[in-house]
Amino acid sequence: MSDELAHLDATAQAELVRRGDVTPVTLVDAAIARIEKLNPTLNAVITPLFEKARAQAASPNLPSGPFRGVPLVLKDLIAHSAGDPYHAGMRFLRDLAWVEPNDTDLVARFRAAGFIIVGKTNTPELGTIPTAESVAHGATGNPWDPSRSTGGSSGGSAAAVASGMVPVAHGNDGGGSIRIPASECGLVGLKPSRGRISLGPEFGEVWGGLAAEHVLTLSVRDTAAILDGVAGPLPGDPYTAPLPGRPFVAEVCAEPSRLRIGYLTHTPAHIVATHPDCVAAAEAAARLLESLGHTVEIAYPAALDDPEVGPPWTTIVSTALARDLDYWSHRTGKAITKDDVEPLTWVMAEIGRIFSARDYVAALELLHAHARRVTSWWAGGFDLLLTPTLAEPPPLLGELPSTPDDPLGNTARQTAFVTFTSPFNMTGQPAISLPLHWNDAGLPIGIQLVAAYGREDLLIQVASQLEQARPWADRRPPVHA
Repeated sequence: MSDELAHLDATAQAELVRRGDVTPVTLVDAAIARIEKLNPTLNAVITPLFEKARAQAASPNLPSGPFRGVPLVLKDLIAHSAGDPYHAGMRFLRDLAWVEPNDTDLVARFRAAGFIIVGKTNTPELGTIPTAESVAHGATGNPWDPSRSTGGSSGGSAAAVASGMVPVAHGNDGGGSIRIPASECGLVGLKPSRGRISLGPEFGEVWGGLAAEHVLTLSVRDTAAILDGVAGPLPGDPYTAPLPGRPFVAEVCAEPSRLRIGYLTHTPAHIVATHPDCVAAAEAAARLLESLGHTVEIAYPAALDDPEVGPPWTTIVSTALARDLDYWSHRTGKAITKDDVEPLTWVMAEIGRIFSARDYVAALELLHAHARRVTSWWAGGFDLLLTPTLAEPPPLLGELPSTPDDPLGNTARQTAFVTFTSPFNMTGQPAISLPLHWNDAGLPIGIQLVAAYGREDLLIQVASQLEQARPWADRRPPVHA
């Protein structure tokens, strides 16, 4: 039964429980068996929570939410679970054996939906690079080719889902960290609108509002149904996305109207060249959308080419990293030094300490003005923007982390993996990566769709239409349960 379950999405597994065909214990035991089998090859799960998961699955108090008994893994960054280790990719916290005392709001909502957390997944230190490689926990291999990256920073989560360990995994996205691994591992990855999912209770925003929480999934219906279960503000949240007119899951298989879609294959400001495989993926998606009755034309927001957004982005992210080190120094009672973190983290935090409060506010103002210019394109008559998710196929492991001798030396190399995704962290718009293309080497190449703020409903409609037209459910990587 374990291998059969590995082929089912979360919705299908939950339906088995509802019908009485399997129990939550069966689902959890099967997931644990798959993790134990595959994790030595992939290094996706860094903290097993197996006994706790088994106890929850057997408990009469397991919540009867829509995903009752379905196993889930939690990315070890931002969201945390009560009584469990939390490292945020830092060997500093790993060596302290740090444990968080409470659930974040998102984790509480996962539990209320019936999910059972079976482990924590690998992530780079503080989510700073687009690959799941860290000194603390090593590198996560891609199920499509274990010598290649899964993307980041939710790369451990992506590997766990793509390999069939679990049907769904938590992720978060501050510059592409859900969409990048979704593209590299052949999954669905939605970054919701700013404020759609609360970051409480500790935080109102992360990285100046750039970061968003959600999941990586096998299917559009899972992405939509889980969004219904975890979306919604907490009192005091600084941002609140508009409420949907109906449940997001109702948009699955709902026929969209004829849409006007722009598409872009060169990177914003031509900052790096787009690999031919990624161009081919976007062009094939454009033809598919046209065949489905939509109008597709080469068009995009001119403001995406604005060269002035780099410096404010650096100000916000580096200042946030400086604050992260102060935060953990305070919480642990141990001052973090250069020797406690990776070279890139320390250098970025040192840069962040240079900026004043005035600099930080000015950077936010610049990004907000930039966001208005970008989003006016949707207000001007376009419904969606289509791009490649990435400018390159999945790279080899070891290509993206920085070196101690030159911590910033790989910055340009990393840019290829955020140039199409990070603009929409700045604007706060919803964006989704879909697995519509594989190159001749058998590696997945995602395409990205971006909607106006608050329009996850439209993304889900079109994503579902594409999923039906070009299904990906039967595609399995070489490393799979």
